[in-house]
Amino acid sequence: MEDRKFETLAIHAGAEIDPATKAVTSPIYPSTTFEREADGSYPQGYSYTRSGNPNRAALEHCLSTLEGGAAAAAFSSGSAAAASIFRALSPGDHVLAPDDMYHGIVKMLTEVFIPWGLKPSFVDFSDLANVRANLRHNTKLIWLETPSNPLLKITDIEAVAELARSAGALLACDNTWTPPALQPVFALGADLIMHASTKYLAGHSDVLGGVVLSRRDDEFFARIRNLQVLEGAVPSPFDCWLTLRGIKTLPYRMRAHCEHAALVAEFLSEHPRVARVYYPGLASHPGHELAAKQMRRFGGMLSFTVTGGQEEAMALAARVKLFTRATSLGGVESLIEHRASIEGPDSKTPQNLLRLSVGLEHPDDLIADLRQALDGL
Repeated sequence: MEDRKFETLAIHAGAEIDPATKAVTSPIYPSTTFEREADGSYPQGYSYTRSGNPNRAALEHCLSTLEGGAAAAAFSSGSAAAASIFRALSPGDHVLAPDDMYHGIVKMLTEVFIPWGLKPSFVDFSDLANVRANLRHNTKLIWLETPSNPLLKITDIEAVAELARSAGALLACDNTWTPPALQPVFALGADLIMHASTKYLAGHSDVLGGVVLSRRDDEFFARIRNLQVLEGAVPSPFDCWLTLRGIKTLPYRMRAHCEHAALVAEFLSEHPRVARVYYPGLASHPGHELAAKQMRRFGGMLSFTVTGGQEEAMALAARVKLFTRATSLGGVESLIEHRASIEGPDSKTPQNLLRLSVGLEHPDDLIADLRQALDGL
């Protein structure tokens, strides 16, 4: 099946006709426990749902197929998925991470994993010299996010992968903003991929989840799988079923997200009340050429700064009527968010920056909404 087109894989990978009823849609298996045979064996491979469930197995198989990986482990949230990668390291290991990235992972590293014993460093990944200069003898993991959140900086994945190999470190990419078919990071040299499946994969803002995928089913991934089972931060069967249902429309949703975001970014770049637009699809973006090389489309996320400061940014967010003022991204509805106030007093995000998750509404309506809000400032 792996040689079929992405749209076909999104619908059929992990989906099987139910052998008992011939149902086309897979059933949900809510059972927490499974019967043994008389000899004590579990011939279907399931004994207890924390260690394995048919719906979770289907989701993991589907995502491994879509990303071209060897193995996957689904978790109850993106944060739990990311934490499993860091927990698979050892106290004293050095982690190199971007200085612009999802603030929840920054807080996790600084508030949880520094006390646990990891040694993280945060540098500007858009300049490879910074990455090279900050490698240490004990660097075991490079954590990558490109485009970055919320400034949409672009990092050369192939170049960082080569640096990771030279240092004997693993390269893990947070691909939440670039779901399968948008940025093939395994082909570019990454070892691990993390998704918050809450976002584009499920796609409807109604289910929490995360997943770790590995290019090799090796000893390091075995540690992640062991943490999944022992610590039990696993998604429910229904959550897995909902995520699989969302994935079936992922290729078509992503086309619209990307097309709409490009139109919105172009509009914002020409409005006099907008100081700067952060979107790699714009030729003016400093990472545009690199993004065009390693991304198949430029994504549905963008940020922009308004002329003025926090007061003007908050006033603009208060004036929109179609965009929803809410955290998260990747759903069918468009969201607007003042990131600095979400990230807290230590945020390095500009106070006049707003982040947009561009949804599936008609782009003319989205642009009209932003226009009336900007014109009314």
